[in-house]
Amino acid sequence: MAKQLQAIRGMNDILPEQTPTWGWLEEHVRHTLAQYGYREMRVPIVEFTSLFARGIGENTDVVEKEMYTFEDRGGDSLTLRPEATACCVRAGIQNSLFHNQQQRIWTSGPMFRYERPQKGRYRQFHQVSVETFGMDGPDIDAELILLTWSLWQKLGLDKHVTLELNTLGDLESRKKYREALIAYLEQHKDSLDEDSKRRMYANPLRVLDSKDRGTQSVLGDAPKLHDYIDDESREHFVKLCAILDDAGVKYIVNQRLVRGLDYYNRTVFEWITSALGSQGTVCGGGRYDGLVEQLGGKPVKACGFAMGVERLILLLETCNLVPEGVNKTVDAALVTFGEVGTYGMVLAERLREACPNLRLQVSCGGGSVKSQMKRADKSGAAIALVVGEDEKQNGTVTVKFLREDKPQLTCTFDELVAREELAG
Repeated sequence: MAKQLQAIRGMNDILPEQTPTWGWLEEHVRHTLAQYGYREMRVPIVEFTSLFARGIGENTDVVEKEMYTFEDRGGDSLTLRPEATACCVRAGIQNSLFHNQQQRIWTSGPMFRYERPQKGRYRQFHQVSVETFGMDGPDIDAELILLTWSLWQKLGLDKHVTLELNTLGDLESRKKYREALIAYLEQHKDSLDEDSKRRMYANPLRVLDSKDRGTQSVLGDAPKLHDYIDDESREHFVKLCAILDDAGVKYIVNQRLVRGLDYYNRTVFEWITSALGSQGTVCGGGRYDGLVEQLGGKPVKACGFAMGVERLILLLETCNLVPEGVNKTVDAALVTFGEVGTYGMVLAERLREACPNLRLQVSCGGGSVKSQMKRADKSGAAIALVVGEDEKQNGTVTVKFLREDKPQLTCTFDELVAREELAG
């Protein structure tokens, strides 16, 4: 027997029962970004591998282990995008979006990483990435945080997430801290986990992210990043915190919140939750003033964040925050019986034209009235519009209420379109 076809592990179908929740979330995201003046940009799913090797870093786990990379027929090495920031920077350089310009842009779609699938973490996952270019002050850092806070409030997540904040300083202060951290870790090398030993020289700041208990105990006495921060970055951070304080956004300063790549600087932030176990980060961002230059452009100040759609939906569902009506896809179902010919289909078109917001499903394929009414009920519709030979002859429609204990009634077309049930 032939093997049953299945989706690739960690790459999931999003079924019709699930997509209304996705659409509801995406609508809130799109609306919030528009409120702040951000414009959508769409970038390819496949890029040259060198973009991510240069942008993310050859010594990172993403590039070393997690990318889906292949050679095309022309001999070029291509990669399914593991993240979108490098793609947006490439597009900005290629299309001259950065020179003497400020840009607020966002993009969304599937990303790909080969890792062990688990709840909230998949091999094909979806992200919304928000990027800003050409702005240097703490005000744009604050705007990104305020934007996400506004979104959390609209979704009802504001009571379920916590903002963690840190500053990484400039490249020179990071270099000094890096040297001090390596010197300290060398003294405790035997107590570090294997990943931390591997990262210790190539990417030592990522050791601070380790979840290993032994490594965490070693880090308790490690040098503190804030002792090495330059004055300008410190002032930038103080001003950012002042804006958040004045706006009433609460935060925790977490000195172990870092990014491992050299082009990151100054502000880093994460929105975390305790509701999802180990998959606690729902949104992360910060400044990456060195990335545009690293990818071949002229130096451009930049700041942004990314949020995982699957993880956000999991959090919304875990906290019971998806409104009851979100998954409703049909307002009314039209049922026909007897010798009515094309009357039902034509009537449905007239109703959709007269009521633009109406979601009307016609019972196609025939069947008895009983079976059609079962399909109407299963659709989730509030009412069934029943048309038989008498209704066709009299130009009327019988309305049956499927969710309320009300007697059925007969309406003319004009009476029907005036009913609130058809407002959509």
